Amino acid sequence: MNNMKKWSVLGTTLALSLTLAACNEEEESGSSGDGNEEVTLSFWSFGATNYEELAKEYEAENPNVTIKFKASETAEHHDALFTSLSAGSGAPDIAMLEVDQFDRFKEAQGSFENLYDLGAEDVQDQYLDWKWNAGANQEGDFLFGLPTDIGPKALYYRADVFEEAGLPTEPSEVEALIDSPEAFKEAGLKVLEETGKPFVDSIEMAFRANLDASEETYLNPEGELLIAEEGNDVKKAYDYAVELDKAGVVGKFEMWSPEWANAVNNGDFAVELGAGWLKGWMEGNAPDAVGKWRVATLPTEFAANWGGSYIAVPNETENAQEAYDFAEWLVSADNQLESFQSKGLFPSAPAVYEMEEFQASEDEFFGGQVTSSVFAEAAQDIDTAVFKGVKYFPVNNEILNALKNVQNGADPEEEWDAAVKRAQDLVDRS
Repeated sequence: MNNMKKWSVLGTTLALSLTLAACNEEEESGSSGDGNEEVTLSFWSFGATNYEELAKEYEAENPNVTIKFKASETAEHHDALFTSLSAGSGAPDIAMLEVDQFDRFKEAQGSFENLYDLGAEDVQDQYLDWKWNAGANQEGDFLFGLPTDIGPKALYYRADVFEEAGLPTEPSEVEALIDSPEAFKEAGLKVLEETGKPFVDSIEMAFRANLDASEETYLNPEGELLIAEEGNDVKKAYDYAVELDKAGVVGKFEMWSPEWANAVNNGDFAVELGAGWLKGWMEGNAPDAVGKWRVATLPTEFAANWGGSYIAVPNETENAQEAYDFAEWLVSADNQLESFQSKGLFPSAPAVYEMEEFQASEDEFFGGQVTSSVFAEAAQDIDTAVFKGVKYFPVNNEILNALKNVQNGADPEEEWDAAVKRAQDLVDRS
């Protein structure tokens, strides 16, 4: 009787030990064993996306996952994220990063998960090389974010203004006509002569024609100012903008201003060098311009990306793998197609370009043109993403202020020298 009790106790102890060991294994692996552990992920976003709707789809497919979505204005979003990362607390599990803000966060590499450690290598071949590589550090061994949308640039033009000026209006003919920076200027002079209207909307857009396509901008990765050197790309872009302004083909419609919005609607200028995301704004905000705009590829010298974002995972998260799994799903080709169709976010996954729904997306606003194919071609013409650096915005503002002064009558060389000096002061104070 005593032996039976002894074996019963030993058996119970052994079973309990095995159960505890199994539980410990599950806790160490962060998994409940059946994949149903309850997980809550916070996701900070900015701008007009369909990510909240996609997050709900993900929750439906993964009942154990809850995603708390927060959308803010771009500047507010990035400032709040930077503050929380600096404080070491309060950051979300998942965060969007806009490309122009990205280098600011790359300096805080220790505040992010390396997505290569979470499985990103398995999907690398699904995205444009230049977009993927720009999401990594300089050494290429740390991936901050998965690619979301991009902003390949194209030539938006008013077909009615071109017709009035005696220029061709079909996209293929416009591409053949405006095939170089010199031809761009010549077309502008023709429009000015025949219609009295400026060709390009603003001196900033004339400047960005070359700037966005430059191999280098204001700073190198070591934080040194490049624009003080002779023959730099930014000065070439500056000189071209000044040349166009002197020729009289540049307007004073500052992008996003009420005056600019009215000009887009009314056809008060002929062309906009805009990214793929601009067409979504036009379709929603220029009701009188339906059928009057078209899109053509830009000259090779102007081929560039403007805008886009990434999905990153701050390392404060206690659910890094679950956060990554959602991010990978969110930016899959199928979901990028959905984001493109609902909000105009242009895909960075080339597989989308081959999808029937993408190729057949005629735009009523653009006279029935399939504009998606133009931007897809532009996206694949880009070789590399431009390094911008932490001081990009303040330095860029100094150059833009100089250009605006030139447009109001100031001497171009004096303005350039003064802007470079102010830019150097900004860099020296860092």
